[in-house]
Amino acid sequence: MATPSPDREAARWISAFLEAQAAELDAARNTLLAYGRDLKDFAAWLTRRKLDFARADRADVEAYLVACEAEGLSRATRARRLSAIRQLYRFAYDEGWRADNPAIQIAGPARARRLPKVLTVEEVDRLLAAARETGRNPVERLRNTCLMELLYATGMRVSELVTLPVAAARGDPRMLLVKGKGGKERMVPLSPPARDALSAWLATRDAAEEAARAEARLPPARHLFPARGKEGHLTRQAFHGLLKDLAAAAGIVPARVTPHVLRHAFATHLLAGGADLRVIQTLLGHADVSTTEIYTHVLDERLRALVLEHHPLARG
Repeated sequence: MATPSPDREAARWISAFLEAQAAELDAARNTLLAYGRDLKDFAAWLTRRKLDFARADRADVEAYLVACEAEGLSRATRARRLSAIRQLYRFAYDEGWRADNPAIQIAGPARARRLPKVLTVEEVDRLLAAARETGRNPVERLRNTCLMELLYATGMRVSELVTLPVAAARGDPRMLLVKGKGGKERMVPLSPPARDALSAWLATRDAAEEAARAEARLPPARHLFPARGKEGHLTRQAFHGLLKDLAAAAGIVPARVTPHVLRHAFATHLLAGGADLRVIQTLLGHADVSTTEIYTHVLDERLRALVLEHHPLARG
């Protein structure tokens, strides 16, 4: 029986690994694509050195990371590639393809931790006010208001917001069930303004859908924010564009406002108001509290700025 070529054998390893990630961990499509790209690059590097996944050792993995740095790849990219390699070898070990994991003890490049950009409470209030006035008709204005109120009240990711099923919003809920990364579900509470906006939008949405179905006999829409595209719901790109329009209407530089900035604002404002870090971790759907801890640094920077600005001994 002929021995598989290095390229074909590497493809078999990568394919099996990605299938396991999708089946067992419900990894997101973008995550799988990133893993695939990173592992193909590593496989190509090994092939040029007449090596393969089965024979590479720790020194080879470290040499690959050095080569990535020499190419000018960022620390974040190099850390991601090492993570993909480490997970591939963990899978290979579990499958009995390797007797070890050559990447397990390699310390990756530390990621530069950038403080998240946030908006003030007053700026968020202006965005919410702009949403109530922005739209081609009353239906769009109610939808825009609901989108913004839900996003700021819950800290949802934009993908979680636009894919919300309408069934989750029925019955004037005080909590929403959100399906996050990896299919993990969490409950997030709704503020009174968010509940009011949701109720108003739901009534208008249902009436508009009923009229459209009567004319064209369309099936009922599954999503809270339906759209005519193939996905059946408002896209992330469309919401991103809407947010830029709202920022301009609110007198805020549009480049400062993204869906993720509003998620940061939600967390930072909660923390400033005295919320427990573990509670914020749960609401955001973070797997590790260390991810949530970055918001404490935002507050530290704000406090430092306040002291430098207002303390009499700090002047001059």
